[in-house]
Amino acid sequence: MAARAIWKGIIRCDDFRLPVRLYSAVQDQRIHFHLLHDQDQVRVRQKLLNPVTGEAVEYKQARRGAEVERGVFVMLSDEELSSLEPEESRDIDVICFLDPHRVNHQWYERPYFLGPDGDERGYFAFAAALQREKKEGLAHWVMRRKEYVGALRAEGDYLALITVRHADEVIPISALEAPTGRSFQQQEARMAEQLLQTLDDTFRPGDYQDEHRQRVLALIEAKQRGETFERPEPEERAESGSLADALKASLKRKR
Repeated sequence: MAARAIWKGIIRCDDFRLPVRLYSAVQDQRIHFHLLHDQDQVRVRQKLLNPVTGEAVEYKQARRGAEVERGVFVMLSDEELSSLEPEESRDIDVICFLDPHRVNHQWYERPYFLGPDGDERGYFAFAAALQREKKEGLAHWVMRRKEYVGALRAEGDYLALITVRHADEVIPISALEAPTGRSFQQQEARMAEQLLQTLDDTFRPGDYQDEHRQRVLALIEAKQRGETFERPEPEERAESGSLADALKASLKRKR
């Protein structure tokens, strides 16, 4: 099935204008359940209740409140919150260009693909320039009343846009406790390097499936057929040992 664009924008870099279409690069594969009454399997409804009186509260009577102190709330209306939303725009403004390694993967959040929206020659020329120069752009845009900052990069012959987390969402590595105890020996470092070399391989996404999701789907299908489902026994794993033990086990599997 052909991908469907979810938004249209214009990449802007000084006087350069490039119309693009934005596509999701990932999809939700979670299994969604309905909440049913266990007696007759009809869908149940969730209601808002006043915990003091136990009475139902209409949604139109509910208001958002920010707790500023324990038990103290500042009430906010939908109109007040809407007035703070950014103005709609189609512009994807390129702020600057960076070397790809300057943006750590810890900052990346959600990937999108960008496709051409008319100017195909300009689109593929721009993607080729990013690829050739080994650069990615840092961009800002507003989509559906929400502001984003992201990395604009080449993926083969095409463009990708990856949203970037804000600074207060990322925990720096310096927040971890400093290591204590003795420092490692050179022999341990060499064994660790050998272990890395024995496990060197390429990334094949198809090798890694959501096994929990597959088990849930198998359970659903089995119950639909009126059958029972037994979860496969997990493979036993050897007790963790030293680097030397791990290296010996890895070399044994390689033979």
